[in-house]
Amino acid sequence: MAKLPPEEALEPDLPIVDPHHHLWLETAADSAARQGDENPYNHVRREIPRYLFEELHEDLTCGHNVVATVYAECGSMYRANGPDPMKVVGEVEFANGVAAKYASGRFGSMRACAGIVGYAELTLGSAVREVLQAQIAAGGGRFKGIRNHLTHDPHVAMFAYGNPALIADARFREGFAVLGELGLTYDAWLFEPQIPQLVELARAFPQVPIVLDHTGAPLGIGHYAGRGDEVFARWKANIAVLATCENVMMKLGGLGMPINGFPSFRQSPPATSEQLAEEWRPWFIAAIEAFGASRCMFESNYPTDGGSGSYSTLWNAFKRVCTGASADEKADLFANSSARFYQLEIA
Repeated sequence: MAKLPPEEALEPDLPIVDPHHHLWLETAADSAARQGDENPYNHVRREIPRYLFEELHEDLTCGHNVVATVYAECGSMYRANGPDPMKVVGEVEFANGVAAKYASGRFGSMRACAGIVGYAELTLGSAVREVLQAQIAAGGGRFKGIRNHLTHDPHVAMFAYGNPALIADARFREGFAVLGELGLTYDAWLFEPQIPQLVELARAFPQVPIVLDHTGAPLGIGHYAGRGDEVFARWKANIAVLATCENVMMKLGGLGMPINGFPSFRQSPPATSEQLAEEWRPWFIAAIEAFGASRCMFESNYPTDGGSGSYSTLWNAFKRVCTGASADEKADLFANSSARFYQLEIA
């Protein structure tokens, strides 16, 4: 996929903590192994086979004032050897190496990968403690928590696999409890119809800080295509309930993926930040009204959202959505909420 043209940064002095980006290297062997896999997430990886330090640094220095970032798991750089549950520790080691480059100060004051969100199989139950402790050790103080892919929808063929009742599974919840015991966070990656399940989980574990990724991932493809009003109404009602769980926050972003069904995806010519802001504004504003700015954080979800806009263009779109926000609200939405949730020290 060709890289989309950047826009000149709006409000270039506004500090940004990007709480959600990835890094990966998709080899020919990886691509071959994924043949026939229709998951749009893996399709992006085939189209953007490399997004490592150099590509990340180019985006982070595009003109916006990115002061820190959080690396989000994406199955990257697992260990080749050792017990299967422990292979995921390799991803934390990899992200921590990138963080060390920035911590050297040789690339300026920015601290990329200052927080690291890894993966651990919670259905291991209490045995997941060993995996999490290994990740804590590998992260050098940067490991903050984990994310699981809970995405499931019977109406969308590519996501009709898996266990739709995983969140309620006793072994999953036994593993989830360990997060609270170790003081770790949880990134929830699920679809809009699944939000009520997250409400139940959040209420069962009020001591675990949870953030809902990608604005709750509204679907706009397949069964959901052309039903935007219905999806929005259900999503809005569900997040209003979720917002009553004080341990939950919201990541605003992730709407640039093919699953969302917005016309801006792979548009030719590419969408401007004005168009993206227009498409995404109702979702972001409703989420901010439900949670408050202090519990919301804008995310790039890069490079996964690269089909809808360059890194610079996405942040411009977020800033256009917040034109009427106060200085304190902007500070929360673009930096402080992320720093609080992931316990990051930012200047």
